[in-house]
Amino acid sequence: MSQRKIMLIDGSSLAFRAFYSILDLDRFKNKSGLHTNALYSFHRMLDSVMEKFQPTHILVAFDKSEVTFRTDMFKEYKGGRQKTPSEFKEQMPYLKVLLDAYGMKHYDILHYEADDVIGTLAHQADSDDEVIVISGDKDLIQLATDNVTVYITRKGVSQLEAYTPETVMETYGVTPKQFIELKGLMGDPSDNYPGVTRIGEKTAIKLIKEYHSVEELYERLDELKPSKMKENLTNEKEEAFMSRELAEILLDAPIEIEIDDITYEGKNMEELVEFYRQMEFNSFLNELQATSDIVITAIESDEPQLEYDVKFVGEITESILPKQTALYLETVGDNYHFDDVLYVSWYDQVENTVYVAEASVALNDTNFKAWLEDESVDKILFDSKRDEVLTSHYDIQLKGIIFDTLIAAYLVEANHMDEIANVVRALEVPVNVELDEIIYGKGAKRKLAEDTEVTVNHVASKAMALDALVEPLRTRLVDLEMDDLYEDIEVPVARVLARMEIAGIKVDGATLEEKNEELIERLKQMEARIHEYAGEEFNVNSPKQLGEILFDKMGLPVIKKTKTGYSTAANVLEKLLDKHPIIQEILDYRSISKLQGTYLAGLPGYIKEDGKIHTKFVQTLTQTGRLSSADPNLQNIPVRLEEGRKIRQAFVPSEEGWQLFGADYSQIELRVLAHISQEEHMTNDFIAGEDIHSATARRVFNLESTSDVDSNLRRQAKAVNFGIVYGISDYGLSQNLNIPRPEAKEFIERYFEMYPGVQKFMDDIVEKAREDGYVSTLFHRRRYLPDIKASNFNIRSFAERTAMNSPIQGTAADILKIAMIRLQKAIDDEGLQARILLQVHDELILEAPAEEMERLSELVPEIMEHAANLDVPLEVDYNQGINWYEL
Repeated sequence: MSQRKIMLIDGSSLAFRAFYSILDLDRFKNKSGLHTNALYSFHRMLDSVMEKFQPTHILVAFDKSEVTFRTDMFKEYKGGRQKTPSEFKEQMPYLKVLLDAYGMKHYDILHYEADDVIGTLAHQADSDDEVIVISGDKDLIQLATDNVTVYITRKGVSQLEAYTPETVMETYGVTPKQFIELKGLMGDPSDNYPGVTRIGEKTAIKLIKEYHSVEELYERLDELKPSKMKENLTNEKEEAFMSRELAEILLDAPIEIEIDDITYEGKNMEELVEFYRQMEFNSFLNELQATSDIVITAIESDEPQLEYDVKFVGEITESILPKQTALYLETVGDNYHFDDVLYVSWYDQVENTVYVAEASVALNDTNFKAWLEDESVDKILFDSKRDEVLTSHYDIQLKGIIFDTLIAAYLVEANHMDEIANVVRALEVPVNVELDEIIYGKGAKRKLAEDTEVTVNHVASKAMALDALVEPLRTRLVDLEMDDLYEDIEVPVARVLARMEIAGIKVDGATLEEKNEELIERLKQMEARIHEYAGEEFNVNSPKQLGEILFDKMGLPVIKKTKTGYSTAANVLEKLLDKHPIIQEILDYRSISKLQGTYLAGLPGYIKEDGKIHTKFVQTLTQTGRLSSADPNLQNIPVRLEEGRKIRQAFVPSEEGWQLFGADYSQIELRVLAHISQEEHMTNDFIAGEDIHSATARRVFNLESTSDVDSNLRRQAKAVNFGIVYGISDYGLSQNLNIPRPEAKEFIERYFEMYPGVQKFMDDIVEKAREDGYVSTLFHRRRYLPDIKASNFNIRSFAERTAMNSPIQGTAADILKIAMIRLQKAIDDEGLQARILLQVHDELILEAPAEEMERLSELVPEIMEHAANLDVPLEVDYNQGINWYEL
């Protein structure tokens, strides 16, 4: 086999550098208004490296998402970076057009970075291959070997500096692999991970040259003389190992591409010419004509040609309202309960025309309103729940919804499908429209809000894209066996959620204000007691001042230090509870302060003119299928503190003579676990109606009966029961119960001895996840687990725990959705006035006239308990009251 010359380019890093290498944004812009500076500079870089290296194989790797396995480990990873300029973001889709025209393969993979793709391919190369890695990020130096040379850009993207094992040793005094160890100690501000306080590059090099690795350094830490550095190393061991792990590029990422797939076969001249025309790169056109046989005709038009007509209309007539359409409502802002619709666009497939109208024209037009409410007009939407809420502001009941592309994309991709452009890219659907912040074509501009400008063509492009997405999404749903989940659960529950959001829940502002004043006064009293304990006044909310009081002045034991001083985090303070009463007071002060600031001071801002809060139920966020609540989050009002529970006194029925009704599944996840695992003992305990936590304690502690179980044993059994659902480790259980780790380990082992079916389920589901790459709920909801085969233990373990808990949590979420759908139908069928208002974890909150309470106490539990046919009974607790607190 002849020697291969493989060039691997870090596209994400170099594209960013290309953007900043030319900052004349006004000059580098085509007639459509698209900035082109990054595209131009990146192209020059490609020309340069192709001429210099003349590779036989080439791949340009990109980051797919900001969410990766590294952010799972450390949520602040890369968190300090400034917001990506819109002038850069708008060019990224065209960068891949350039690469296609250049004949270069490009690749990205969910949950991993471009570095990991490059590292994996470089590792796959044969020893006689020559591998060239090009990046603007020095982290890739660690990949240098005898046959892998890493080139790092020095200025812009033109000047390259080569790193081989020899040059790395000359420059840093360590091997390329030890470069990872350096990062563990010194961290990386650009990627926002910490390393160890006050250990910079020189100190890190010195330590690694002597101790070879972070691990060996800590094994021999006693050899270091007492010093501030040793103290920092001791206190920040966890940060050092985490930083080292974050810095290490994977060599075994689960990529679906091999070196033979990236053979370079030359440019596609026709595509390249078309790209140059669109970007108006006349110099590249001239160079191409001078160096090839291709004949380039004159550019016929200054404007890009759209493949569909766009008509901006100021008057709505029946002739422009088709019987099937893709419909898009354009707003400004993130909370559609407070947003106004600005534009409406709809696509007529027969006429191949997209119509765009100002919302003030369309949504107040009699013809248009009737068309939106016409059940026989088939409508394709992006977020049908949002659109139902938005149109309700105009007293319109949106009907005829036949496809929701957001829900479908969420099911088949389950990751960041909150924008139409993301769906198009994820599915790689060919759509001849521009979907980013920049606009394709000049169009008729309308000023929408301060600093925000869109064009008619931009709004039109979204409707056009929705139409193009339907068939690919339908096909994917069928292929993945999720078409029933989409049709029978997700779409119907979206209709229920829309009604819940439109209804809202009434909030007594006076009650909130009264409780706010009570807590403000209580905080003042708590602050006075803290000052009294401290012997002086200081800012209790300042971690720096608090640390100085606790550890410098009061001399309490130092548990942990950070780069900015003493750590006063809750988990640190909890370890000092027995040292001084000020600690409990501080923890209580923080809890009350959060209640006051987040809820009592924050909630009034969400109360609309109707006296209600209309939270958003986010259906397409969690990978387990659980619903979340936002703007505001009503699922997270704290209930452990009485003060938190009392906040719910402000949530009341919306009409005189009405009451609230609450129904809550009892231990639904454990019941699902019993069914899925076919665990005999657990199943029998549920069927017998035993308290499952007492039954678990009886079995694990080998007691005669559940009457012998005291509250402490039940508490421990409860922690294990729920911990098992989440794949808890002995370390996690020891932290939860504040017991030694060996005791926690023994506890878990006894649990699995008593419940062998659960142990078998856990083992089997992890093995199935390794085989399939995903796990499923009883209703075929999938969760993909790309890290289940990762070589890194922590990453792999997290994926294994996810494999264990996702089928349980996901099935419970599906059951609750089925219950909501059936309950809404029953309310409608019986003509009840009752309304479903909230879904909070496993609980539903309704409001209804007092005379309907008796019927609800029969209807709601009956429907919820029969939402799924499990081997164990589902049980529901319910109550009624004049406010949420009473439930």
